[in-house]
Amino acid sequence: MSLYLRLEASKLWKRFCSETVTEINLLFENWSYLLAGIIFQYIHGLAARGAHYFHRPGPILPDVGFYLLPELGQEKAYISETVFSFIFLSFALWTSQPFFLKTKKFYTALLWCRVLAFLVVCQILRIITFYSTMLPGPNYHCREGSRLARLPPPDNALEVLLINSRGILYGCGDLIFSSHMIFSLVFVRTYQKYGTKKVVKQCAWLVVLIQSVLIVASRKHYTVDVIVAWYTVNLVVSYVDHKLPEMADRSGAYLPVSSKDSGRITREENQKPTQNGNSGDLIEGIRI
Repeated sequence: MSLYLRLEASKLWKRFCSETVTEINLLFENWSYLLAGIIFQYIHGLAARGAHYFHRPGPILPDVGFYLLPELGQEKAYISETVFSFIFLSFALWTSQPFFLKTKKFYTALLWCRVLAFLVVCQILRIITFYSTMLPGPNYHCREGSRLARLPPPDNALEVLLINSRGILYGCGDLIFSSHMIFSLVFVRTYQKYGTKKVVKQCAWLVVLIQSVLIVASRKHYTVDVIVAWYTVNLVVSYVDHKLPEMADRSGAYLPVSSKDSGRITREENQKPTQNGNSGDLIEGIRI
C-alpha cells in the first residue's frame, strides 16, 4: 500500500511538473493578452470608483423584484457574496485541473485568455451603460443618510488611483449592469462549453439563477441590472467566442498551434502526447 501511494505520488508530481512547463510556455506565448486582460480589471475598478464620485443618493426606484422578493437585510446580505465567492473559487479550481488530472480538455493559460476576452468586452459595455445614466443605489450604504453614499472630492491623484477593498465592497453608482453577473455568467458559459459533467453544468446554471435572486433580495442591484446582464453577457460571449480561434481539444493527439501556422500544420504532424497524457515539447501556443 505504501509503495502504491509513493508511485502514485511520483506520477502526480511528474504530471504536475510537465504540465507546469507546458503552461509556462503558453503563458510566455500569450503574456500580452493575459496582461491586458488583468490590467483592464484595474481600469474597470477605476471606472466604478469614478461612478461613486458622481453618485447622488435618492429615493429607491420602483422595482418589481423588490416587490416580489423579501428584503434580506444587512445582516444577511453576505449570503449573496458567499454564493459568488463559491462560483469564483469553483471555477478557478476547475481551470487548474490539467495540472493534476490525466484527462485534459484544455490548457489553463489559453482558457483564461478567452475568459478575460469575454470579461473585457462585457466590462466595456458596462462602463458605457452605468456612466450613461446613474441611478440612486438601492444598497444599504448607498441610500440617503448613509455617510458612504457619496465620496468626498479626492485630495490628490493617488487617492483616485488607489482602489482598496473598502472601495470595492462599498461602491455606488455602477449599477447597469451587474458585475457579479458578468463573472458568474462568463464562468458558467465557459464550463458549459469545456466542462464534461452534465450534472455539474445543470447545477452551475441553477446556482447562477439563485445568485440572481439573491442579488435583488439583498438590494445590491435593481432587477433591471440583473436582467440586462443575463442577455448582454450571453450575447457577448456567443459573439466573441465565435470570433476567437478555437482552442485545440486535448483529448486529441495534438497540441495547439500558432494561428499563422494552423493552415499548414496537420493533426498528424503535431507531436503526440506521452502515455500518461502529458505533452512533450510545446510547438507554439495558439494566439487569442
